[in-house]
Amino acid sequence: VDYPQYTCSPSSAGSAFLTLNSFQEGGDGGGGGACNGSFYPDSEPVVALSTGWYNGGSRCGRTITINGNGRSTTATVVDECDSVHGCDADHAGQPPCRNNIVDGSKAVWDALGVSQDDPRYGEMSITWND
Repeated sequence: VDYPQYTCSPSSAGSAFLTLNSFQEGGDGGGGGACNGSFYPDSEPVVALSTGWYNGGSRCGRTITINGNGRSTTATVVDECDSVHGCDADHAGQPPCRNNIVDGSKAVWDALGVSQDDPRYGEMSITWND
């Protein structure tokens, strides 16, 4: 199966889709975060950014603001949501990310007030900025 591959993302922060990821060891995110190889509990507000926004790690450790569901929260960038590679063990068998993804931990979703029974849980439109 061929999947789209992206080496770029929109030129700046702005509109995106928030997706759900576990950054815990053994979670659905695969290996440790690309920024420092660490794992993070689901209770910690952390995100992975699509390859273009990740920009070779230039946003690692930075706090971003995420706006969605009429709320705002912050999260720390700890990983890349790889828009080029996927479907292998390093990526837990997942296809490459789209180029407009902010992949957030459960804590990010909780802070935005989106519960697991909400039909948007797992993917919803957001805006974000540095």
